[in-house]
This record gives sequence, C-alpha cells and structure tokens, in this order.
Amino acid sequence: MGRALEEFLQGSNRATVRENGNEVFDLSEAKYSVTGEYNRCLLHLWSAERNLVRRILEMEVRSDVLRLTVQKLGQSKPTRLEICRTRDLRTPNDKRAARLAYRHRLKHILERRFAGCTIGDLRTAADLERSFGPVYCRGLIHRGQSAFAVFGVNAKETQSSIDAALTFAILWLDLCRENYAGKMVVEGLKLFVPAKCSALTLQRMAHLHPDAARWQLYEFDEPEDSLRPMDLADRGNFNTRLVQFPDQDGVLRRFVDAIARIRNWMPEVEIAVLSSAEIAFRRFGLEFAKARLAHDPRNFRSAAEIVFGLGTSERALSEANEEEFVRLIRSIGEVRHPGGPRDHPLWRSHPERWLESLVANDISMLEERLDPFPAYSQMPAFSAAYRAMIDVLAVTRAGRLAVVELKTSEDIHLPLQGVDYWSRVAWHHSRGEFQRFGYFPGRELTAEQPQLILVAPALHIHPATDTLLRYISPRIDWTLIGIDERWREQVKVMFRKRAPRVETPMKIAS
Repeated sequence: MGRALEEFLQGSNRATVRENGNEVFDLSEAKYSVTGEYNRCLLHLWSAERNLVRRILEMEVRSDVLRLTVQKLGQSKPTRLEICRTRDLRTPNDKRAARLAYRHRLKHILERRFAGCTIGDLRTAADLERSFGPVYCRGLIHRGQSAFAVFGVNAKETQSSIDAALTFAILWLDLCRENYAGKMVVEGLKLFVPAKCSALTLQRMAHLHPDAARWQLYEFDEPEDSLRPMDLADRGNFNTRLVQFPDQDGVLRRFVDAIARIRNWMPEVEIAVLSSAEIAFRRFGLEFAKARLAHDPRNFRSAAEIVFGLGTSERALSEANEEEFVRLIRSIGEVRHPGGPRDHPLWRSHPERWLESLVANDISMLEERLDPFPAYSQMPAFSAAYRAMIDVLAVTRAGRLAVVELKTSEDIHLPLQGVDYWSRVAWHHSRGEFQRFGYFPGRELTAEQPQLILVAPALHIHPATDTLLRYISPRIDWTLIGIDERWREQVKVMFRKRAPRVETPMKIAS
C-alpha cells in the first residue's frame, strides 16, 4: 500500500488534497512523507499553514483521483481523503453545459444592465491561433460607433483560470480593435469574473495603462443574477506581507555540522537560508535536502535534522537510508551540469530554478547597472489571493529596487505575473519595509518605483508579449530581456527592449 501511495504522489506535484470534500492542501506548496510502522501505513502532509497525519486503511485509484479511507490518530471513526491530480473533475459534457449556460446568463444581464446597447454574439469556441480557449466567453457590446470588448469567465472554472482571464481579455480587446478599425471605436474592456474572485485581477488591472483603454471590472453573481462594478482606484485589502530576513551568518553557524556533512558528499552544493530554523541544499536550483531544527522529545530541546527527497516527498536522514541519500546526491552531481545528458529527468527538472541560480549568483550579467550583491532569490510573496515566490529581487548600483521574473519556456502570462510581483514590492517599498525587515543591509534605497525586468530565452518569448506590454501602466519601468537558448552554459543577453520613456519620473507617494 505504501509503495502504491508513493508512486501516485510522485506524479502529483500540482494536485490538491481534499478531506471530507474540503480542500486542505495544495501539493505545489505542501510536503509529504509516507512511512510504514508496525504494519501501518502513515501519510504525513504539512505546509506553512497546517499539519496532518493519517493512517491509511484502504485506497482506490480512479483516473486522476486517489481515494483513501483514513483514520486520525487517536480516533476510531474513519474519514475520506482524496488526492486529485486534476483540479477540475468535471466531464467534458459538464464543462460544455456550464459554459453554454453562462453565455446565456451573461448575455441576459448585459441586455438588462446596458439597455440601449447592441450585444454582439458571445462566443466560447476555441481559437488556438489567437490563444483563446473554450474556458472564456467573449464578445462585443456597442452603441453607435462606441464599443467595448466583453470578456467573462464562469464560477465553475478553476481559480487559476479566473486569475488568468485578464491576460486573454487584453488580447481580446486588442483583436477587437484590429477587426473593427475604421468601423467603430473600441474604447475599452468590460471584464466579468465570479463573485468574490476578483482580488488578484483587481490588483493587476489597477496597473494597466489608464490612457490605453477604459478598464471596467465586474463581479457577476450568477445565482443572484447581479453585477457589481469594482473600483480600480480602490484595491480593497491589498493584503501582502513581507517576511523577516534571517541573520544568514547566524543560521549557517547553527547548521555548520549539517553543512559539513553534505559538502563531504557534494562540495559544490548551493546553500539557501530559508528561515532562522531551516536551510536548503541545492544543485543548480534543484533542491534535494534541507537541514532544520526539530523538537527532540527526549530532552525537550531542538536539534538539527536533515531531511531529503525530490519534489514534495521528504524523509528524515538516518543510518538506515544514508546509502540511498548518497546515491541520490551522486546521481544529481553526475547529471545536473551544463554538459549532462539532456534527456535525463534530473537534468530537465526545474529549469527556471536552474536559471534563477545562475542569475542570482551574478545578476549583473543581465544589466551592468545591477549590483551583484545582494540579490535575493525565491523570496516569498504573500497576498490575499495566493502565495508565490518572486524569482529574484535585486538593487541597482544607484540603489533602485529591481524585480526580476524569469521564464525558460513560452509563457503568455509573463508580463502580468511580473506586474503582480512588482506591485507587491512597490507597496512594501513605499512603507520602507525592506530595510526594516533586514533586506539590503547597509544600502540606501532610492524612493523611485522599482524596475521590472522580464527574462526569457529569446526564441521562447510568447508572441503576445509585445501586445500585453503595450497595455501596462507607464508608471512601471519594465525591461524585456531575451537571452541565448544555451543559457545553462552561459547567460548571454541577445536583446533588450525597454518601456517607452515617461517625461516626468514618478515617485512613490510617502
């Protein structure tokens, strides 16, 4: 049972875990371990928010769902645990029916709310050449020669699809302007998202170019058949927080024995300080072990322990599995280097982390005006909508913050994802929090808005990137950098494209 559970979990890094129907973990952010003790199989799941241990009684795999009958420790009554690789478990017919019903509801409320306007045909058919899938409903509303692009997503779609709507809505607006040029003026965009799902979209929409279009965001409550216009000037609870940066020298001293032990097997290991009580061991960004303080029940003290594993799996290092750990380290060292076998999973794994490790080691290779030290990689970025990681946060030699977002493959969301991280950094910077929380010690940061630097291999920059960048606020000083495809060997800049200059540089309001 334990082996079957491990095999399913190893291919489920982006799965969700539900207990009695409620989502309790996202495996893209959580860790797990499977142990067998006294003829029992125990599943341990944990994240920054919660901790869960369950004894596995029965298991059944159906398609992309693992159904477990589990028992809480100390309780006799079993419960149900589901691990779902696919977040949207609806059948294709269910999806089509929901999207068709949404199209009718959206048209009905448009006709009622915008009386006197002509509602064009709303469509959901896929147009892969233009990057439009069936998830979104799109159309045009006009009165005389004045028109708005219409774009909507229904409440039964995944949250990730709802958060991605703004990218495709901007592209739909641009296409409408192209198609109706000379016939009518497409003034702007009306974007419709489900009720209570607009937080991230609102934050991103507030940083679009105010003169490029009239931006309008609505929450559409389908059961209530009501629209609620959102005020882009009021981003509501911009709930983002910064974590205290730990004393690196003190943390490294705390784990000196663990570091020496790992370096004995891999001298070139990269060490990342995660918190005052935890460090990570990596090879070109591939994390394979951690050292952390753990409670010792024998003497009620904390002692350092090493845990290892790739992906979301972790187990404590012991004499019984040390040989397995050494084999893992050696296999990583043999494969994880620029000249390694390109078809090997360890070579291909986490390419963005690989690029990030190279850039963070000397960020001036992207821009000479960037200070090589310090540069913070994988910095936690918390908001009301979700938790993510900023790839690299750096500073120019003149003291201006720079947010660096990296991609190694074609990603249509690169511009708006960068805007999202930039907005959080700008918000904390306006409150002087970076130096107060231990970042950039001894450096004086200027009051200028941060720079936004978007980086990707030149041949893997999505064709829609230029279009999306045209609609970003001129307050954001962005640079798009295309690097050579052979970046593992050397990060070489092939081109730079910069935002149009603004006559008067904008400062952060005090």
